[in-house]
Order: sequence, then C-alpha cells, then structure tokens
Amino acid sequence: MPHATLRDVELYHETAGDDGAPVLLIMGLTGRGTGWECQTDALAARHRVAWFDNRGVGETRCPVRPWRAATLADDARGLLDHLGWSDAHVVGVSMGGMIAQEFALRSPERVRSLSLIATHAGGRRARRPALSGLLRVLHSNLGGGYRAMARAIYPADYLAAADDREVIGRLQRAFPPLPRRNALAQLTVVARHHTADRLGAITAPTLVIQPGRDLLIKPRESDRLARLIPGARIARFPGAGHAVIRQEAAAVNRLLLDHFAAADEAGVAAAHG
Repeated sequence: MPHATLRDVELYHETAGDDGAPVLLIMGLTGRGTGWECQTDALAARHRVAWFDNRGVGETRCPVRPWRAATLADDARGLLDHLGWSDAHVVGVSMGGMIAQEFALRSPERVRSLSLIATHAGGRRARRPALSGLLRVLHSNLGGGYRAMARAIYPADYLAAADDREVIGRLQRAFPPLPRRNALAQLTVVARHHTADRLGAITAPTLVIQPGRDLLIKPRESDRLARLIPGARIARFPGAGHAVIRQEAAAVNRLLLDHFAAADEAGVAAAHG
C-alpha cells in the first residue's frame, strides 16, 4: 500500500499522470482522497496528480485526537517531500480548502497556484452552516445512510434527474463509515479554522469556486474569500450544491486546467524577467 511516513502519521496516497506540473488534491470533511474520482483522470491527462486520505479517514494511520488545519497542511507538505515535488498546484474542497489555505500561508514557496472550492475563511458566522445539512452529513458518516448525505450536498432537482445508483455509489466510495471519535476529530479542524486575518499574505494565483446552492457553507463565504485574497478570481455555479466537484465535474475540471495553465505561464514569464 502506498503510504508516506511523516512524523506521527502514515499517509495513504495515490498518484496518476506522468508529465506536467504537479497537482495536489485535498479532500474535505470525513472524505477519502477517492472523493476526487471525477477529477483525477481529467487532470492527469496534463499533470502529475496526487490525492490522499486525511488524518482520521480511510487507510491513513495515526493517533486520533482533535486536530488543526495547520497539522493537516503540514501532512500535505510532507507528501510533496515524499513524492520529490518542489511545489504543486494545490486544490482543496470544503475542509480541504481550509487545509489548502493554511498550506499556502505556511509554505508559499510550495504552491504554484491555489484553488478553493466550496469553503470559507473561518470565523463564527462562517462556521454556522444550515443545521439540517450538517446533521445529515454527520449522521451519514456515523452509519445513518447515504441518501441523507446526498440531500445535504446536492440540490433536490439534481437528485431527481440523476442516476441514484451512481450518486450513492460515489458517496459510498468517498465517505466510508467512521468511528464517532474520528468524525469529531476532523470536525474540530473546521471548528478551529480561522484564516480571515491572514489571507492578505497569500501570493499564489487563486481561484475560488462558489456553488450557489450550498447547504453546508454559505455561498457568500466564497465572495468573502475572493475579497480577502489578493488578485483572487471567483467562478460561480449558481445551480450547484456542496458537491460541485461531482455535480459540475466537466466544467470544474476545465476551470482548474485553465487556472493551472495560466499560473504556469505567468510563472515562466516572471522567471524570464
């Protein structure tokens, strides 16, 4: 099994792609790295891509205790070291976007570009998602069933038209049932997250992706991120829920690839003065 031994954690990870600038994908609350399945092939056609299981989920092994996003960001940086990558395009969704913010703040020289999807900058108001949505997700992770999770992260009209087996199958692969202790340890990452007063220091070219019908993170939080990060641009998906990386996979993939290409081109131009 592909594990990277980093301090107190054995980080399970997978890679794809043989050429191109590296891309690091960081998954959200209680999700495995396999939750990026709608992105990995498309991105690996042009890039080397890595994804992994955060602490507390999947096949990553470590002591379980309350964590901070900074600790998980250090895990991500350690994975780059393990892979021999000097830097990467860093992409995070939901809690993964919180980890990605910390990565960009703690290790700016390792971030070629930053993409933040369905996430926020922290603070009391940002941490208050719709209660019903959050309860459905936690209930599902603790064995309460995947249809409740689907209703929390997809709009009802999307679910009515979608293939039910495909939707549920993806959730089963991405969000295996967790012990309560593990789920709560990851939830602590979200509860403690606060970068709003530091985001002005981010120097990486930044893309913010906003799902307009997100029940877990208020869409206005994407606007706030884009205001706080210098030069950030925002892409809006008015009809998408929290699972925008699956619901709008093809469009999200095109956006990411264009963002990576623009950042790489700007980096080459800067290097040549």
